[in-house]
Amino acid sequence: MSQPLEFSVSARRVDAAGSLATCKDATVKLDTALAGRRDALNPAELLLAALAACMIKGIERVAPMLQISLRGVEVRIHGVRQNVPPRMERIEYQILVDTDADSRHLELLHENVKKYGTVYNTVSPGTVLQGVLQRAP
Repeated sequence: MSQPLEFSVSARRVDAAGSLATCKDATVKLDTALAGRRDALNPAELLLAALAACMIKGIERVAPMLQISLRGVEVRIHGVRQNVPPRMERIEYQILVDTDADSRHLELLHENVKKYGTVYNTVSPGTVLQGVLQRAP
């Protein structure tokens, strides 16, 4: 059995308008202001961005095994927040893949995204998570 992977992120409040998260050599601006801010992601948006990144990374990992050549991948995600208690109640996504791969390979790609995505599998038990993977127009 392989050793579990471990991850560490540090976040700190800069001021009442926001915070910063750091990991490795990366820094991400966080919207932690009560009034909100347009130049940073709030916690719910970060969750959706993490899910999108998980999907893209999964596609990058599986595409070579399925012999799928990628020209591009776009993930569009929409989340609906329940107010009481506050939680993400529903997340819908659309994955657009720019490729010449056939429909069966696209189905396999989608199945792998759902089966092996760390963030996907963390989020899915607690919310309605549904979407499609399609060829980009």
